[in-house]
Amino acid sequence: MRILFQLGHPAHFHLFKNTIADLQRDGHQTYILIRKKDILEDLLKQSGLPYTNILPSGKKSLFTLMLRLWRVFRFTLTHRINVLVGSTPEVAQVAWLLHRRSVVMAEDDAAIVPQFIKSVKPFADNYLSPVSCNNGPLENKTTHYEGFHKLAYLHPNHFTPDPAVVDRYFPHNEPYFLLRFAQLKAYHDVSANAQGITNEISQSILQKLLPHGKVYITSERPLDLSLEQYRLKINPLDIHHIMAFATLYIGDSQSMAVEAAMLGTPSIRFNDFAGKIGVLEELEQKYHLTIGIPTSQPERLYSTIDSLLAIPNLHEVFQQRRQQMLDDKIDVASFFTHFIENLK
Repeated sequence: MRILFQLGHPAHFHLFKNTIADLQRDGHQTYILIRKKDILEDLLKQSGLPYTNILPSGKKSLFTLMLRLWRVFRFTLTHRINVLVGSTPEVAQVAWLLHRRSVVMAEDDAAIVPQFIKSVKPFADNYLSPVSCNNGPLENKTTHYEGFHKLAYLHPNHFTPDPAVVDRYFPHNEPYFLLRFAQLKAYHDVSANAQGITNEISQSILQKLLPHGKVYITSERPLDLSLEQYRLKINPLDIHHIMAFATLYIGDSQSMAVEAAMLGTPSIRFNDFAGKIGVLEELEQKYHLTIGIPTSQPERLYSTIDSLLAIPNLHEVFQQRRQQMLDDKIDVASFFTHFIENLK
């Protein structure tokens, strides 16, 4: 088959990279389309995967949305694509227009991304998401699976944390903490008026953590000058190795909280989606791998940090919880490959 993957976010690179490799191994022709988004293009350049950037400006407007749709349409015709795969509306829309097959992957509940659901619902052939997702109007087109997006690249079949990678930057066996500050400008963030970790709260977190180890910050947004000294400067492909050996992850990003859970790294997410997202609720309530705290409760954030740091053998406790999760879940990349290869 001739299979097109459209990537709209750095997370999509990780989500599909192993499935793309599997499909290429099996003799299929794969193509990748992207738009400018954070470090997405850097990740692809470093991976060596060929790609086409259909929106180098990265700007979002009604015009650029139409331009993306047209360019995916034209590419699909020109390269005689059979199947379109991705987590973008264009995948479903172009496939419907050209009578091709589509596979849309998502793990946000319909209530969190209502506009995305509306833009996909009339056109999607196949909608894949974890069992913990409620896709509302798209449930009749959904195939649920026992897994999480992040297991497509952080399952032990595909990823083994390497202490030597961490040691390039700092000793992996000395306590350190990873903080993540998201931009909070995605559609679902803006529509929900989502808040996160402020400079004031950051300083309070630092006071809690610094007596116990080093602190490193990865941030999508500009940092206050007092925090700049903690900024983590690394090859983006190394972040999961660093996360795996961290004592604790704290952030206002859903995505990295799930990644921490996949690796068995204790995590706290401080934002206004706490208690609202099915995937994270399963990881918190069933597997106790992450803790969500709304921004109205900063004191609870500080007490939770204290409680986690007081647990003896914290790493071993969370690794046991991770193993229970892995025992229940599948190799998601292999599932994606099988699903695409067996489309009717």
